[in-house]
Amino acid sequence: AGEVSIDGINLFENPGEAKKRIGYLPEIPPLYMDMTVEEYLKFMFRLKKVPSSTDEKKHISEICDQISITDVRKRLIRNLSKGYRQRVGIAQAMLGDPKILILDEPTVGLDPNQIIEIRHLIQKLGRKHTIILSSHILQEIQAVCSRIIIINEGRIAADEPVLRDGRRAAGKSVYQILIEGPADQVTAALRLIPSVTRVKADHRYEEQVYGYTVQTDGAAPVRRAFFDCAAENGWRLLGLESRELSLEDLFIRLTAGADSAGMKSKETGAMR
Repeated sequence: AGEVSIDGINLFENPGEAKKRIGYLPEIPPLYMDMTVEEYLKFMFRLKKVPSSTDEKKHISEICDQISITDVRKRLIRNLSKGYRQRVGIAQAMLGDPKILILDEPTVGLDPNQIIEIRHLIQKLGRKHTIILSSHILQEIQAVCSRIIIINEGRIAADEPVLRDGRRAAGKSVYQILIEGPADQVTAALRLIPSVTRVKADHRYEEQVYGYTVQTDGAAPVRRAFFDCAAENGWRLLGLESRELSLEDLFIRLTAGADSAGMKSKETGAMR
């Protein structure tokens, strides 16, 4: 149900015009292994019916330079590394200079160095194109995207900018505290502090020294209250730091029952 419009053009009423504005890279790039990179891009240029007013040779050369595949233009695609094949797939998506690039799991199967290279490439392309990135790798989304959309069973569970401070995303603050004192008494005392909503003793480091995860509602500053609590009870406050709520934390909150009970299938989309 509903409608899809691309750059103001209804996809169902005028699909040809709408699709001209989209470049798409599926999870497995649609490459012809017996073609050279240049042959493949020329073939896709014509298959996509890029307007005749566009200089084919110049256009392909500019894309190859931008994607950093100029040095492999004459090589057979089957002889390229997976990282280069992924770049060739992105290059075909850019033919015709579409306003929107849709990338589905663009770093799956790549090694760590190739992943970093593709992420940097996506960030560079995002300066000129709107990029919709579908991925289950949440660290990737947090690293390169400026907006996230989390979908559960076909319904949008979250749609907002990727917040560098993840605590704002959930409206809460999380602290890691190290206190020397009786764990049960420390836990009880911390729970009495206004704004504190949850206290958990996570780890025993040595005799009477425990690490605590303390969650607050974010309504008021609590650092001084932690210090005063320890001082008033004669306990040593050995460590205190705030911990940003990661995108993974937020995703779990939204899909594991805390905010969207009963939902099973998960998907994350993001925009650059």
